[in-house]
Parts: sequence; structure tokens; C-alpha cells
Amino acid sequence: MKLIGPFSQIITLAGIPLKGAVKDEQLQIIENGGVLTENGKILKTGLFSDLKKGFPNAEKEEIEGKNVLLPGFTDSHTHICFGGNRSKDFAMRLNGKTYLEIAESGGGIWSTVTNTRKESEENLFQSTFERAEKLLQNGITTLEIKSGYGLNIEDELKILRAINKVKNQSRTDIVPTFLGAHTKPKDFGGSNAEYLELLVNEIFPILKTENLAKRVDIFTEKSAFSVEESHKYLQKAKENGFEITVHADQFTPGGSHLAVEFGAASADHLEFSGEEEIKLLANSNVVATALPGASIGLGMQYTPARKLLDADACLSIASDWNPGSAPMGDLLTQASILATFEKLSMAEVLSGITFRAAKALNFTDRGTLEVGKLADFVSFPTDDFRDIIYYQGQLKPNGVWKNQVKI
Repeated sequence: MKLIGPFSQIITLAGIPLKGAVKDEQLQIIENGGVLTENGKILKTGLFSDLKKGFPNAEKEEIEGKNVLLPGFTDSHTHICFGGNRSKDFAMRLNGKTYLEIAESGGGIWSTVTNTRKESEENLFQSTFERAEKLLQNGITTLEIKSGYGLNIEDELKILRAINKVKNQSRTDIVPTFLGAHTKPKDFGGSNAEYLELLVNEIFPILKTENLAKRVDIFTEKSAFSVEESHKYLQKAKENGFEITVHADQFTPGGSHLAVEFGAASADHLEFSGEEEIKLLANSNVVATALPGASIGLGMQYTPARKLLDADACLSIASDWNPGSAPMGDLLTQASILATFEKLSMAEVLSGITFRAAKALNFTDRGTLEVGKLADFVSFPTDDFRDIIYYQGQLKPNGVWKNQVKI
């Protein structure tokens, strides 16, 4: 049994609903608080002095100075297993080149595919592990990582094996997702439908045999896979027992409808979701995941986060860290910027990167600081939680705990 504290403020996020708008007044704030933990889980939160008196035999981890404690963050959508970078693409975009023009010049997703295919499994493991460690230092204790830069049997499996090696060695909880359906590879001679059929027939069985991924994703978009093509693929994924998530409505609507139809864990992007899609998502159990990093990277509109929350949707916020459209990889900065454009309360931002983000990965055992939840938390050097969003990611964590152990 361990008692950790005292903290100037503990923001527990207990009692906040899974769906809908949240006001800052709904936040439970414990002043001069402590957290009692055992076996990696939370036993009790409360006044540090009361916990110290009530549990005199508990091991003490004394915290000095001004500190605010939050639940550990979840980044529910990343592409951090890749080779190379796309700074050239970004420079071209700033100079007015379109996505198609960049792709035709050798950039775009295919550039990353080419570079990733060149990397060994060990090199991909090392670079991905380093990125995961960086995210952990920023307070992200649960992390999703997608494949999708191999786009053939050999290299998709190589990527997933590298991700699983990171999962086995990282202190962060890692959730691998199979995104072989990122786009049809240039060197595949058949149709979109034939490529998706290859994934189903050749890779799905290996995913299950080697336990490489329990989740399947697809990029449903005119430039990738149509709604009809995606429907058949997701049906097969569902029949094979995979959890589903969808890259949806990034440039045109359609993917969110599939996410709802198939009971996906989340529909991610949603920059072009309209009133119909917002209502549909709000009336479902699908988590609506905003990816402000992609909006910043591409210079485009943000996910309609305010409308989604007001319609009673569950809103998660993730970084989409990838080498092309979202190279920043700083979840807290992106979430804070989204808040300014979409007028999100601080409570909504914090909910969107903790327990609501965890729900996008089908976790309900983390993201709040209450009895029975994982003892994953992050502290910031301030005595006012509002500073964390106010400084837009520039106030860095000074403590991260995973399963009650300080990193």
C-alpha cells in the first residue's frame, strides 16, 4: 500500500458523464490531496492529511512544492511506427501544392511506405519505442499505434511485430491496430476490392494466430476506399471477431455512417461531418475522435467538436501523430488549440484526453482518479489546473506514474 501526495489539487474527473458537454464547475477538485494505491490500482483519494492518519502503515511517497494531479492521458490514434519523414511534403504544402501534386512528385503516403519498407523490424522497433517513451514523458500512459505504412503482407506484418515488441517492452500500455487498408499500394496490380480481399484472406488469419492486433481500421475516403468497399471489408473484420475503428469523414462524409452501422469503437477525423453525421454519432455508442494535429498540419477545418458535444456525443481528442499530415505529436498542445477554435471547456478537453479517449480503445478501467481504477496519473508544476490548458502544452509534466510506479 502506497500513499502519494500531497498535491495542491487533484482533478479526479469522477462523476463526469461519458457523453455530452461538460462545464468546469462539474470537476471534482481535491485540495491538498493524496492518492492511496495498491497493486497498481487506486484504493482511495482524499485529503492527504486524512489519508496519512487513516493509513499510518502505508508507504509514503512525499511530493514537494506546488503540483496538480490528473489522470494519465490516452492517445487513442497514432501512426508512430514509420520510416523517414515528410518535411519536403510540408514545405510544398506551404507553397501551395495540392495533395495530388505532392503525391505525383513522389511524396504523400507512398513516400512513407517506401521509407518504412526499407527499415528493418529492429530499426522500426527502436524508433517507435523512442516515440512511445517521449509520449510517456508527456503524460500519455495508454497509447494506440497503427500499422499502414507497409501495404503488403510482409511489411505490414513487420510493422505489427515491431509494434508488439514495443508493447512488450514499453511502460506505456500499447494497443496495436491493423491499418493495412490505409490506401491501395501503387505496386498492387489489382483493384481496391482485390487488395482488401488479400488483407482478409492472407493477413487476418496471421493477426489472430500471432495475436498481433485485435483492432482493424480502414481509411474510408474517395482517395482511399469507398463506402461500398469499406462496408465489405468491415463486414469481414466483424465476422472474424475484430474490434473496429474507422478513418471517417476527413474530406467527405460517409465513414461515420459505417462506424455506427458496425458498432465501431470510434470514428476518427470527422472534419467534414455534417448535421446528419453529428446526430448519428451522438445517438450511438461510437466515440467521435477529433484529430486537431491533422487540421493544423493540413491547414484545414477542425472536427466540429462543439456541435458533437452539444448533440451529446462522446468526444475523444487524439494526436494522429504521423510523418505526413500530423508531425507534431503533442497531444496537449493540439487539444488546447482545438479548445480555442471550438470553444471547449477545460473539463471537456481533460475528459477528451483521459477517460473518453480510453473508451475509444474500449477501456473503462482508467482515465479517472477513483477507487478501483488504474493508478495512472500525471502531475504538473502548478497549483491551478487551468494553467495546464492555458499554457497550451508548454507547461510540461514533472511526474508520471504508471500502475502507481513513478516513471
